[in-house]
Amino acid sequence: MVTYFQIVLFIVLVVIAAVIAYRGYYRVYKNIKLGKAEDLTDQPAVRLKNMLLVAFGQKKMFKYLTPAILHLMIYVGFVITQIELIEIFIDGFTGHHRIIYHAVENHPALLAIYVFAISFIEFLSIFVFVATVAFLTRRWIIKVPRLNMAEMIGWPKADATIILVAEIYLLTCIFSMNTADMAMHNGQYRFLISGMLMPIFDGWSYTAMHVVERLGWWGHMVGVLAFICYLPYSKHLHILLAFPNTYFAHLEPKGYIANMPAITKEIKLMMNPEAAPAVSDQAEEPVKFGAKDVFDLSWKNLLDAYACTECGRCTDNCPANMTGKKLSPRKVMMDTRDRLEEVGKKMAANNGIWQEDGKSLIGDDYITTEELRACTTCNACVEQCPVMISPLDIIIQLRRNLIMEESNAPAEWMGMFSNMENNGAPWQFGQQERLNWTKE
Repeated sequence: MVTYFQIVLFIVLVVIAAVIAYRGYYRVYKNIKLGKAEDLTDQPAVRLKNMLLVAFGQKKMFKYLTPAILHLMIYVGFVITQIELIEIFIDGFTGHHRIIYHAVENHPALLAIYVFAISFIEFLSIFVFVATVAFLTRRWIIKVPRLNMAEMIGWPKADATIILVAEIYLLTCIFSMNTADMAMHNGQYRFLISGMLMPIFDGWSYTAMHVVERLGWWGHMVGVLAFICYLPYSKHLHILLAFPNTYFAHLEPKGYIANMPAITKEIKLMMNPEAAPAVSDQAEEPVKFGAKDVFDLSWKNLLDAYACTECGRCTDNCPANMTGKKLSPRKVMMDTRDRLEEVGKKMAANNGIWQEDGKSLIGDDYITTEELRACTTCNACVEQCPVMISPLDIIIQLRRNLIMEESNAPAEWMGMFSNMENNGAPWQFGQQERLNWTKE
């Protein structure tokens, strides 16, 4: 029997969720587009391989076996359980109940496949539940150090907890729906886990079981729509952005630091003055060295910030952080995202026009000079990131701005820079005197 109230309410909820989700995802897209242009479309075969191995296959996750297995449980369960969600959405739009089941109930082979699919989903859901409880235990009871550092206090930790609790909520809805449904129909179709739970409803009236089944159905559907709307405001956006982020990752060898085009141009002109362009009457836009705010970073840097999983592996393996320095590569990515969010909100409130607010990505509000100077450029953070983010690239650009725009560097650094410019080496003596030590 078609339930028209279900159709109308379902469509209304889907439309509301679609509008809210669109605004959230479009906001993220617009913010990323604030970054400078960067062409990362070369070697498509290599990029596709990276995406399949790292984002889809989770290759880099398995450097830490325990969290990798737990994450894999949730990941596989999340993907496979969407099969049952398909039927829920079809039922919602058509006003039917288990439309796929009724389409195959008179075909034994197809019915067996249907029951197996739902049973397999329930089997995986048990692993998802175990993994979710384990992750909550790691955060709140065991208190794994990298998950409880200073930058994780407040919203970041709450955000992770919200998603984990939401997972348990969705699993509860699924099992309530399936088990009550089976009990209502006297086990007409018997799913694996729900079949074991069915005795819970012994002695219940049909009406009571129907209420539980409907609460599970609507609860799961509303929970999924709410999750889709919540994602653009959560670090769990990496569920989606891990794929483009790994595809557009830089393919240069680790340790490669890109030259600044303006500096490269000047050096080439020094070596070949005849190649200098003719003098133009038009005033050239002043060259800006490095990055001071999010506008100066590339769109890929900003995508990195949104794709950050906040897992803390980068910080956990950072030698500067290990020795007590303030630097935390994870915080660099979180600060970049927070500043980008702040800029995006202010531009949205000002009809898309940016007005200076006296802040920048460098400073006490976000990334401090002390943090930037602590980086050893060892690439440990880049190597450890499970979705191929490069905090180092942002650090290098911010540090370049400090040094080349503001001459903000320790005295020993400035001395070294001067020696390299004048002597071609970090030492004070000239090239002719380098071998004098051999005469002693």
